[in-house]
Amino acid sequence: MFSTRSLFQMAPVTSPAAVIVSHGSPSDPDPQEAFVAQLAAQVAELSGRKVTGATLAKNGALEARVSGLNAPLIYPLFMTDGWFVSTNLHSRLKAAGLPCWRMATPLGMDLCLPELAVRTLRQTMARHNLPRGGTTLVLAAHGSPSDRRPARATHAFGAALYTSGLFREVRTGFVDEAPSLEQAAAISGPALVLPFFAARAGHVLMDLPDALEAAGFDGPVMDPIGVWDGVAPLIANALHAACKADAA
Repeated sequence: MFSTRSLFQMAPVTSPAAVIVSHGSPSDPDPQEAFVAQLAAQVAELSGRKVTGATLAKNGALEARVSGLNAPLIYPLFMTDGWFVSTNLHSRLKAAGLPCWRMATPLGMDLCLPELAVRTLRQTMARHNLPRGGTTLVLAAHGSPSDRRPARATHAFGAALYTSGLFREVRTGFVDEAPSLEQAAAISGPALVLPFFAARAGHVLMDLPDALEAAGFDGPVMDPIGVWDGVAPLIANALHAACKADAA
């Protein structure tokens, strides 16, 4: 469990600035740009370092945030290390004229995330009277038909949640590969849906509800992980750990 109190004076004045980068929504970039800016402000307050945020979708936003920075920490507000993180983000940073940077682990692959998720899931299950050990968790994710990294990261997260003993089964469904969200949600008995997404945007607002309706799923659906209250302390902790590793 993270103690937000211990994070306030975590970073010395000389600590590198950090930039939280998310995908954003190309068709409507401003709401997600505002969200990542607000998250960055929360992380800055917790970590005691300069933290800004940008989406890849907002024209010129990333370039503006990294301008003038010296070897910043880049925090990918993504759930996996797929193409956007491993290739596109690096290309965008180079094109912005940034000579060097340190890339943190994406949100969805943070080794501390399962602990936060289990606590949040336990609270949600209690609120909905879902039985421990008798509930199916449906992990809704994006996936990719041409890149195995997103599925690997998603399945690893699901496996970590299964070891908590909270669930009878953890089923994963994807937007862009099999098994589909509809297939994963076609179940009977107590169940809960966890969107393995970094934002409340297109896939969470459109694809997921459509798939759940098609599957006849009527159980509770949680908020996507990226908007949880515990994410800001988790990011602050990750930035501190990255700096500590560099100094070692």
